[in-house]
Amino acid sequence: MKKEKKKFAGSCDTCAYLMYDEEYEEYICDANMDEDEYGRLMGDSHYTCPYYKNGDEYRVVRHQM
Repeated sequence: MKKEKKKFAGSCDTCAYLMYDEEYEEYICDANMDEDEYGRLMGDSHYTCPYYKNGDEYRVVRHQM
C-alpha cells in the first residue's frame, strides 16, 4: 500500500486507515490511493474520501443500546 502523509483534519481523525508511522514520526493515511485521488482530496474542500472507514469498533454496539 502506498503511504501518504496526512495534511488535513476532519474525518481522518476517526478513520481506520490512520496509522502512526515511526519513521515519519506522525500519523499517515494508509489507504491505497493513486496520485489523482490524493490530489483531489487535498485540493478540493468539498471532495470526501472514498476510502473512509470508521475505526470506531463500538459504534454498532452503542447504536443497538
